[in-house]
This record gives sequence, structure tokens and C-alpha cells, in this order.
Amino acid sequence: MTLDELKTRAGEELGVSRWFTIDQPLIDAFAELTGDHQFIHTDPARAAQTPFGSTIAHGFLTLSMLSAMAQDAQPRLDPAGMGVNYGFDRIRFLAPVPSGARIRARFTLAEVRELPNRVVALAWDATVEAEGAARPVLAARWLLRRYTDVAA
Repeated sequence: MTLDELKTRAGEELGVSRWFTIDQPLIDAFAELTGDHQFIHTDPARAAQTPFGSTIAHGFLTLSMLSAMAQDAQPRLDPAGMGVNYGFDRIRFLAPVPSGARIRARFTLAEVRELPNRVVALAWDATVEAEGAARPVLAARWLLRRYTDVAA
């Protein structure tokens, strides 16, 4: 998709990722990587005694999955370039993600702005849902910068 085509699509949902399983080995690996070993993430027996009823994914694990989900669902821009994470305007963890849940993201293009030096500012509204859940588990406004004069 060209930049001009992308600009005409602002406000539209442009992609839905496939389902990703958030199983206990993934949660444990994230805990090991981040040093966050709180029992609600890593101790199934203790977590079963909480209102969650099982271990749950770290919020930041769910957030970090946006990268994989975006690769899966967002349109590719032509010509190729380099994209970088610029940050978030908003992140809300709306519901827990139980171990074993499958999640996916919906991406709505919120804004496209051309900046100097062939840089494009993109804002995506990302909504992560868990299969069968009544409400989303995460909502975020994700900011990216795309450098169109850099080979991918």
C-alpha cells in the first residue's frame, strides 16, 4: 500500500491479527526475562486462590505481543522503509489474560502525518481481545515513525 493510499484510510480498521496463544511457558519465560515473578503470573496453585482463578499474563506481555500482531495484520507500505516504535499516547489494561487464552489485535489507523526528511508519523488504535471474553483486554494508541528513505 502506498502512503497516499494509506492516508485515505485514516479512521478505518485495517487489520485483524491471527490468534496467539498465551500459555504458561510463555508467561514463565516473560517472567524470567523481566524479573517479574509475582505469583499471579507464575504460581498456578496460589493464583487459583485469587479472584482470577488461574495465572494471568503480565500486562506488559500482552502489550509486547502487539509487535507480532502488527506484523501479522497491518498493511505493508510501499516503498519499503524502516519503522520504529515512538511510544504510546494511551495504554489501558482492561481485563486479565488467563494462562492458555488466545488473543488477537484489531488495528485502526488513527492518523497519518508527513514530517520533514521523508518521515511519516503513524498512530494506530490497537484493541486486543481474548477469545470468548466479553470485553477487550487492552486498548492503546500506538505511535510509530516510518523512515521512507532507509532500505528495509
